[in-house]
Amino acid sequence: MEKVPTETHIFIAALSLNSLLFSTVIYPKLFIDVLSQKQTISYPACLFQYFVYYSFGVSDFLLLSAMSYDRYVSICKPLQYPTIMGKRTVIVLLTLAWFLPACEVVVATVISSQQKLCDFTTKGTFCNNTIFKLHCVKSAFVTLYGLFVMMSFAVVPVMFILFTYIKIFIITYHSCAEVRKKAAETCLPHLMVLFSFSCLCLFDVIIARLESGLSKLH
Repeated sequence: MEKVPTETHIFIAALSLNSLLFSTVIYPKLFIDVLSQKQTISYPACLFQYFVYYSFGVSDFLLLSAMSYDRYVSICKPLQYPTIMGKRTVIVLLTLAWFLPACEVVVATVISSQQKLCDFTTKGTFCNNTIFKLHCVKSAFVTLYGLFVMMSFAVVPVMFILFTYIKIFIITYHSCAEVRKKAAETCLPHLMVLFSFSCLCLFDVIIARLESGLSKLH
């Protein structure tokens, strides 16, 4: 049995840790709300929830991109894998995957904290993009900035992932059955995670646009 590179395990562990942190920003508060008669949250806590939610959410896309690149090098350039995917490269990719989203999301969070509120009820089970509808004046900069972040850290990574896997499938199609089996075993679970997480993000965007939700936070 072929040994899976250690770097691959590191990316899997990083994605699992990120997903765990991503879920903890939602479920503890959701559990408290279920047990409470009235769902309440302070605005600073709401902003913190917003920051953590989108920071780790964007990190998921970047980690999935790093994993797709790791799979591409492993399958398509196996002899160069130790050189390309060294320890330094892995550290840089992981650092960027967690640091860049936090820097991007904190800008929108700080701007939102300085806006005057005209409404104190947000529709939804947690604080997402709907918090911007609480402001008295909608900020064009925040809207454009949000589109920039979505394109840069969601759409572009997804396109990169699809591109790398198209390259992998083209190369493995002309390879032996063992290579195709290896590609299927490592790539299909990754694509399933990407599809599931993309559906979650699409749902988040739709909920924010339709202003609908299961409950209201005051």
